[in-house]
Amino acid sequence: MEREIHRIGALYGSRRHAEGLAAAAALAVRVPENRDALYLVAVGQRCTGRIPEAFATLERLERLHPGFSRIHQERGHGYVALRDAPRAIDAFLRAVNVNPALPASWSLLEGLYRMLGQAENASMAAAHVATLERLPPEVVRATALFSDGDLAAAEHLIRGYLLRAGNHVEAMRLLARIGMARDVLDDAELLLEAALELAPDYRAARHDYARVLLERHKYLQARRELEALLALDPDNRDYRTLYATACVGLGEHAKAVELYRDLLTDAPRDAELHLSIAHALKTDGRQAEAVDAYRAAAAARPCYGEAYWSLANLKTYRFTDEEMQAMIGGEAQPDTPSVDRHHLCFALGKAYEDRADYARSWRHYERGNALKRAQSRYRGEIMENNTRLQTEVCTREFFAARAGWGAQAQDPIFIVGLPRSGSTLLEQILASHRLVEGTQELADIPRIVLDLQGRDPDLDHPRYPGVLRELESADLARLGERYLRDTRVYRTGKPFFIDKMPNNFRHIGLIHLMLPNARIIDARREPMACCFGNLKQLFANGQEFSYSIQDIARYYRTYLDLMAHWKAVLPGRILTMHHEDVVEDLEGSVRRLLEFCGLPFEPACVAYHQTERSVRTASSEQVRRPIFRDGLDQWRRYEPWLGGLRGALGDAVHRYRD
Repeated sequence: MEREIHRIGALYGSRRHAEGLAAAAALAVRVPENRDALYLVAVGQRCTGRIPEAFATLERLERLHPGFSRIHQERGHGYVALRDAPRAIDAFLRAVNVNPALPASWSLLEGLYRMLGQAENASMAAAHVATLERLPPEVVRATALFSDGDLAAAEHLIRGYLLRAGNHVEAMRLLARIGMARDVLDDAELLLEAALELAPDYRAARHDYARVLLERHKYLQARRELEALLALDPDNRDYRTLYATACVGLGEHAKAVELYRDLLTDAPRDAELHLSIAHALKTDGRQAEAVDAYRAAAAARPCYGEAYWSLANLKTYRFTDEEMQAMIGGEAQPDTPSVDRHHLCFALGKAYEDRADYARSWRHYERGNALKRAQSRYRGEIMENNTRLQTEVCTREFFAARAGWGAQAQDPIFIVGLPRSGSTLLEQILASHRLVEGTQELADIPRIVLDLQGRDPDLDHPRYPGVLRELESADLARLGERYLRDTRVYRTGKPFFIDKMPNNFRHIGLIHLMLPNARIIDARREPMACCFGNLKQLFANGQEFSYSIQDIARYYRTYLDLMAHWKAVLPGRILTMHHEDVVEDLEGSVRRLLEFCGLPFEPACVAYHQTERSVRTASSEQVRRPIFRDGLDQWRRYEPWLGGLRGALGDAVHRYRD
């Protein structure tokens, strides 16, 4: 394929257009949806004067590969051939907005602007041409590949250039951007830090650095970087938007709403802004305003699946007939983007559930899960391998030999378990106590784990948890102090605080070594109810195990195995709270919970729903109401379709109470 594509390109380069078109057409017959084959067909059609056919090929190519910048560049060439300057300019502008590293588009824009007497625009285009000419050709080519989504080729080219040429700020920034696209955020952060040391005034690199810090949940650092950028350019919308996002991360939701609304004045139809406002309002407990903002987001963009799912995810919202028809129509349209389609499926699942049409509801939940699972790279054996290694490394003798190590603070209370297990309810109960700070699902423990795993981790033969054997007392104390320092930004001075990241159950050994006096609470729910709750929940990110019956059942069983190990090797250090018990005996459960945490009983913890605070999880509206029992057995309405789940759970349906 690659050799043939290069050969056709060489034919065009030597002006053998008819021969090249014939070869490209033959290749497109073999691979009819291949991006490069269709592109070469369009080029050949234009070069042989068949402009309408070229445009038709480009339309097909755009339907299949909408993010490919050269579609617009080639369309611009076609309009130049037709002497249609306005349309040519529009096409070339679209090309460089997708891919700024297209010298041909910028050069033709300069010429077209000069022909039309638009001197200022011509100078702008000429400046871009000059910028690209100053950059090494490898950086320009790699930037073009990156912009068109060819990450592997871009990374190979730019890494090779950096090895030969040494530090080059733009090349380092590009490699960091590739790392961001691949979710290798620690490498991206280090590359951008190094680039800014070489060029501290490089705003684009600082902007990327702030984005990486936000992705890594380093909100305070990100805000500092954005404050520096806003001091230089206070009206920059990108900087202002990211600054508002940092405020959300720091729990300053009212401030974030104000910032987002300022941005909305210049872009009243910006669907993403409406959605961001709604999320912040929801977290702050302002539900009626949140509903209005979610509806505004849905109105601003047809088929906006995330807006509809967000309404469904309030758990208390009921869709109108008109909204139902809009969702059904959007999900049925063949050109609805995949991300909108699976959001719409989950929203329709909840809508039909609220109407007691459980057969239709399940069909949409099932379809939404299948769409999400098809996009996932989740592998259950990685979790199982990690569990096996944890049990091999973290033995009772291992912990006994390290008694007294780590930071001795008693501040943290960890709530762990699976999502949809009642952890938000436990958090709300504890956060209603005058001595306890409710924060959010903090990413600090997972970030420490990533650092311990090292760069380019081998998921089949990971460095963690074996690396725990290498850590000395001082190392663990430093890690504990780092955790306490980095989480201080979420606190207001209360002596205790909650970290409710559910997946931390996988790292209880590390938590105990770092913070031996921390309280650890295992939020546990009956497996059929818990797994079904996950199957009908669309998570904003992560939790990839939750999108198939086999994956969620396998994960639940592994969770039970690992928690049984932690309780055996750390006796008395973990309190298991069964959600069903909390619902049946609220006050007794509250007393048990407070006693474990060393806290005096306070009636406010029983009246938890009256506590006003920000809640970021899917249960945010449920914990603002008194406790109700109806939710315990909701899964039974779907029992005809959950036989596979019960079978996959096996003995877990009884063992969860052991």
